[in-house]
Amino acid sequence: MVAALRDKPEGPLCIGFSGGPDSTALLHALASLPQARARHVRAIHVDHGIHPDSAHWAERARQFCSMLEVPCTVLKVHVQPSGEGLEAAARHARYDAIAQRLSDGEWLVLGHHRDDQAETVLMKLLRGAGPEGLGGMRATRALGNGALWRPLLHTPRAMLREYVARHDLPSIHDPSNDDTRLSRNLLRQQVIPALLTQWPHAIESILHSATLCREATDALKVQWLEAFADIHDASTQSIDAAAWLALPPGLRHPLLDHWLHERGLRAPTSAQRQQIERQARDAAPGTRPLIHWSGVDLYVWKGRLWARRPPLPFDADWSTHWRGEPLTLPDGSQLSRQGLPMPATLTVRFRQGGERIKPMGDAHTRELRDLFQRHAIPPWERPAIPLLFEGDALVAVGDLWLNERGHALLRGDGAIFFWTRGH
Repeated sequence: MVAALRDKPEGPLCIGFSGGPDSTALLHALASLPQARARHVRAIHVDHGIHPDSAHWAERARQFCSMLEVPCTVLKVHVQPSGEGLEAAARHARYDAIAQRLSDGEWLVLGHHRDDQAETVLMKLLRGAGPEGLGGMRATRALGNGALWRPLLHTPRAMLREYVARHDLPSIHDPSNDDTRLSRNLLRQQVIPALLTQWPHAIESILHSATLCREATDALKVQWLEAFADIHDASTQSIDAAAWLALPPGLRHPLLDHWLHERGLRAPTSAQRQQIERQARDAAPGTRPLIHWSGVDLYVWKGRLWARRPPLPFDADWSTHWRGEPLTLPDGSQLSRQGLPMPATLTVRFRQGGERIKPMGDAHTRELRDLFQRHAIPPWERPAIPLLFEGDALVAVGDLWLNERGHALLRGDGAIFFWTRGH
């Protein structure tokens, strides 16, 4: 196992440490390598708060890391069950929390092993996945500001358990792993043992098929990346719905997932994917169908697909005074200005209706409604665009349109002014 860990990518290392036997073996093995110590190896333990003993497990994780002289961060997360089930919700909450804590170029190292990979491929098969899913877990992928690395995908579970026993390492047993009502546990404890009784080489065969699917996926990637470049508009981050539908499914599905993942969003289920295709094909002019799943709002509007995180709820009547300091708005977006002190205090609020502005370089005063329509600002974004007033006069609409006075206040003397979207 240590040999598998020596061939590691460059960058700091962060171990995803549950305290179970697999991550315990991984952490102990890495902590024994001087090369890992030189890479500032640390651990992260996620307390999901689901089991009554989760706080005790977190403390045991801290103690084990302390014994190894490895820094340990404990993250507490709130798991919101969704239609995907508690397991999936906990996994999403865990990865989201860890992704936010990874530093630039840091590698999250996970203890997924050969048997986990076989279980994953079978799970994907039973859920009707295509080549990407049937290829199993990738050894590396991007995550937050860093990346994820699974160095033990060719290491059997039995070897990790033997390592734990040989070094007499303490580990945590999560009783939920015994619950065969959970799909993965049923596969692990009943289905795969039955397969091995009839087909002793079942694991090798499953993993060989996964390798073939992964190779096919990688070959298709060249084609759908070319298609993505043609149908994706970088300025709006939307994609052409008709051109997307015209692609064969083998290109259409991974292209959609790539588009969403690039924006930090989750891929849809098969049922949600079918709904997207139906709405993209049948949406009537002037409508904007919404397909929603955990953490994603996907719209069909003006012949294009648009995706975003669901907006944070906010008070439409909110307002505040602003002198140019970094200002976080109720929806999570931010106003910033860099330069000499702003010569006036502005009021920031959201749209109430009927506002008008004469943009720089425009001969006419325009209603915001007309500007939004002319420049194809999506309707779901309009309520959260900050409006900046000097007294009763509207001087700026986010960083989209400024009148002469707004330009003098916000960008005069070489100042830099911008509005960073929250989603």
